[in-house]
Amino acid sequence: MSENWQSEPVKTTHRIRRFIIYVALLLLAFLLGFVPMWWLNSQCSSRLAEAERQPSLVRMQYTLASAAIDARLGDYETARQGASDFFTNLRAETEKGVDSALSQAQKDDAQPLFTRRDEIITLLARGDAASADLLSDLFVSYRKLVNP
Repeated sequence: MSENWQSEPVKTTHRIRRFIIYVALLLLAFLLGFVPMWWLNSQCSSRLAEAERQPSLVRMQYTLASAAIDARLGDYETARQGASDFFTNLRAETEKGVDSALSQAQKDDAQPLFTRRDEIITLLARGDAASADLLSDLFVSYRKLVNP
């Protein structure tokens, strides 16, 4: 009888050890598949976030260019609406914080663009031809800000 007691714990220990080895191998196989996919997903997510930020800057540039062209053509009300949209969107972008498409340096450089806002909007509301030159200058400044 004493021999049976000795053989059972050895078999049980051997089975537990084999089970632990199988679980460890399964975990290792899972990690070998998971880690590269996680790393790839992380890279793709950061690229996607960057790609989603760029259109807002391009949209603002398009709005400002449109307003400048409308002002040159004498369509001051459309130009005023476009300029107002540009300033509203630029203000929103500078206040976003970390999620902004603009870097902190670009946000700081954008602040002087707001100084002429009221003047440009007023000139456009009056239908003054000088507003077209101001919008063109603003467009050049914004383009330099976004595309250094």
